[in-house]
Amino acid sequence: MVYDQYRIAAIVPCYNEEAAVAKVVSDLRHHLPTAVVYVYDNGSTDRTVERAEAAGAVVRHELLRGKGNVVRRAFADIDADIYLLVDGDDTYDPAAAPELVERLVRGKLDHVLGVRTETRSADGSSAYRPAHALGNRMLNRIVCSLFGDTMGDMLSGYRAFSRRFVKSFPALSRGFEIETELTVHTLALRIPSSSQPVGFRDRAVGSESKLHTLRDGWRILRVILGLLRHERPVAYFGALATALSTAASLLLLPVLGQAGRTPSSATLATLVASGAALVVAVCLLGTGLVLEGVRRNRHELSRLGYLNHSGVVITEPLTGPWTRSPGQEAGSPTAPSGDAPDTLPVQRGAGLTASPT
Repeated sequence: MVYDQYRIAAIVPCYNEEAAVAKVVSDLRHHLPTAVVYVYDNGSTDRTVERAEAAGAVVRHELLRGKGNVVRRAFADIDADIYLLVDGDDTYDPAAAPELVERLVRGKLDHVLGVRTETRSADGSSAYRPAHALGNRMLNRIVCSLFGDTMGDMLSGYRAFSRRFVKSFPALSRGFEIETELTVHTLALRIPSSSQPVGFRDRAVGSESKLHTLRDGWRILRVILGLLRHERPVAYFGALATALSTAASLLLLPVLGQAGRTPSSATLATLVASGAALVVAVCLLGTGLVLEGVRRNRHELSRLGYLNHSGVVITEPLTGPWTRSPGQEAGSPTAPSGDAPDTLPVQRGAGLTASPT
């Protein structure tokens, strides 16, 4: 197989998943026999650790509660060529793992997102809760309107990454909002990426969802607003400035209608309030412009950090079409057919290796 030569680390965040984690580990080892499966226990109180170890996983622990903290720790601790991130609740189809990895390698990509394709159970029940499905659609639309794309399913927990992506990703989120951060990071830096349909099914019997619709939905929405402030400062502060200047103009209309008369105390107060609002609006617009310059500098540094790591190196000729990076126009020049294929050896990094320790 095309990925046999690479060090692959499968990262499985878990919290009280004793009913499903053993099957997840076994399926991953079956479909990706060369991968090392890391189960990161997030303070489970059941037999998650014992079940994972019995299934052949390397178990590590993260005491800070939250999926984002687990991903942050795993990305920092593990050194591999290819990383696979999947939930430990057995809702994602493990047979899609080789497809995600092969798409990453063949396309010379840094991020492949598994877009969930629902698989209904025998009784016709859905793996999606109605509230979760509605919230997912709403948040996808918000991100699409703000950043231009969602890659199909921005909240999916099934992804493949290159080492270059993982070692340049800041991982600031603490909880389930980590998926949003991963997607926006990809879109903001225009990282070469693609998507792949993957099966999605209901949880195993005895396994309970850790996702709270309202609480986690609100957290994700806050992350989106925070990312908008950081990634689109002119639009964010410009909208606030527009709202304030509009309110100031509405306050000024009655004052202008009393021109030539002796101003009352209420008129003077309205005039001062509207003037203050206009000053604040100008300051907000200026803040947005300054932060836009900061954003550009931050993206330049992030880009340099991203380029400081090598991507996945192919050691056999490509057989499929070259994958365009985001923003590349269709029909742009591709490599001449006579070019020699990449034959560089696989890059090996320092630190922990993707093998049991």
